[in-house]
This record gives sequence, structure tokens and C-alpha cells, in this order.
Amino acid sequence: MKEERVKRQPGASDKSKSSRGRYTGADDFLTAPSHPGRPVAGPPEKEQVGDRIRKAREVHSLTLEDLSSRTGIDVDTLSRVESNVLIPPLGELIRLGKALQTRMSYLISPGVDKPMTVVKADQRRPAARYGRGRRVRYGYSYESLAPEKANRLMEPFIVTLSPTDVEEPSTHDGQEFLFVLEGEMEARVGDQTEVLGPGDAVYYDSSQPHLVRCIGGSEARILAVLYAGGE
Repeated sequence: MKEERVKRQPGASDKSKSSRGRYTGADDFLTAPSHPGRPVAGPPEKEQVGDRIRKAREVHSLTLEDLSSRTGIDVDTLSRVESNVLIPPLGELIRLGKALQTRMSYLISPGVDKPMTVVKADQRRPAARYGRGRRVRYGYSYESLAPEKANRLMEPFIVTLSPTDVEEPSTHDGQEFLFVLEGEMEARVGDQTEVLGPGDAVYYDSSQPHLVRCIGGSEARILAVLYAGGE
């Protein structure tokens, strides 16, 4: 496969190396693998996540098979993502951004170049919409809190954790900050386990094996700030 020598698209990272192997790591609520599902509801935007992923792939002269090899995401899922049938979870966006030498923030929303943007409480839009079975299976849904800010170095979200039997620790680049708004959650990082309630917070390196889940049989809502690293 030829080396990419074309000009990087707006929002691209200065880091030139990207993963060429298949992804084999486990996933947590921020990095759960996507599966075929229903088309996203609501009126289409002028340009959606899938459109930006497709354009970035074409800029680098990559086929879907090339991108699948670099990210470990199967070709059928990538095709659905580029067709805007699926919105990929955050972990897959991290992998896609690194493979395409593009910031994850650009893939989510390129935003506008101004010093401050505001998202009112009634203006928040879900960053992913899944059926109940999918949400319960993987234990999360999330809303972006800064979709209109360009060149973001952090990604803030409101995450709803749902009861699930899945316990798969994850390891990936970056750092995560979590602040509990409602309910109770358990955070496992390396050999340490903590139970957190409203007002409690945790900050950890995502390079450490970690798992976050709600406990007590009820949902929990948290503020999550993700830094993917290498930006």
C-alpha cells in the first residue's frame, strides 16, 4: 500500500503514523464496537459523520478494505457508517481518526473557528442513538456537549450508564475524566476499584486497563471528558 503523500484535510493531526494492524483490544462504554442497526432518526445534516469519514478516506486514497485493516472495523460496518446508517461509538472514532490522521473532534463535528461556543440544555443532541437492546447490552448512551467548537483537544459528553452484564476492560490512548451526576457507578483502573456516587469524580490514564459501569440495578448519569491523545 502506498504511503499517503496527499495534503491532509482540515482538522488533521500532525502525527503522521497510524496503526496498520487489526484492533484486538476489549471495549468499555466509551469504546464499544458498533453493529448494524436502524438508520439514525431525525432530519439529515448537510454533512454528517459518515460523510467526513468517507472524504478523509478518499483524501488518503484508501479503500474500505484498507481502512478496515487499519482499524479492525469490518468493511460492512464501515460502509454503513459512511452511508450514515450507523454513528460509530467513541472508541471506533478514535481508531478512525488515528487511521485517517484526523482529529476525532473533526469527525464528530468540525465546528467553527471562534473562541467560545455554547450548548443550551434543550439544544443537546445525542451523539449516538441505539435501540434499547443495544444500549442495555453495552451499557451506555451519550450526548456531545461541544459539537460546534473547532479544533477541540477534549471531548465532553453526558453519558447515561445502563445496567449490563458485560465486563470487558479496555485499554487505549489518552485520558478520561468522569464526574457522577446521578446514580452510582464503579470504576476499575488497573488493580484499583472505586465506587462513586453523585459529586464524586475520577481521572485516569486510558492506557491502563479500565472498566466503568453503573451498579445497584439503576442507571447512572455522568459527565465524561475524553482526551484521545496524540493530537
